[in-house]
Amino acid sequence: MGLTTNQLTTHEILDGLMAKRCVRAIFPGSFDPITNGHLDVIDRGMKIFDELIIAIGRSPVKNQLFTPEERVEMIAELIRERQMTGISVESFDGLTVEYAAKKKADVILRGLRSLTDVQYEFQLAMTNRAVAGIETVFIMTSEQYGFTSSTLIREVASLGGDLSNLIPNNIYERVKQHLKK
Repeated sequence: MGLTTNQLTTHEILDGLMAKRCVRAIFPGSFDPITNGHLDVIDRGMKIFDELIIAIGRSPVKNQLFTPEERVEMIAELIRERQMTGISVESFDGLTVEYAAKKKADVILRGLRSLTDVQYEFQLAMTNRAVAGIETVFIMTSEQYGFTSSTLIREVASLGGDLSNLIPNNIYERVKQHLKK
């Protein structure tokens, strides 16, 4: 199937984005809790984008460790401590593509850990492009974080496992305190 006049290749889109003065991306997720794998994607994403909005989705389905407000607070504190610039953190309700449009985001940033992620994320990216015309940029996580997920972190934490190499220290302390309640 050939390109119509209103369709661009991903290469053309990225060239156009990079030629703009400011490229804004959103990095959506639950971040419950944020992991070193997430931070790896954020650090590497900031080498590409001028602005990054960490967008914490409010999911009525997922079993939550922290409220969206607590996650915003913890991540904002982490950003301040690490003196990360060009990054903000917010929570949102509804569809990611609607939030991206509201924030005038140029792209959605997603991290990939495995082939399982690729299949799911590819379908999601194609849907987002078809529904809202927004592109998705993927960054592979570093090898040492390829197995890490917030779901796994919550499970290991609930069983008393050591998470010190998987999540930032201040987040680890908050997880331990939260589970003592």
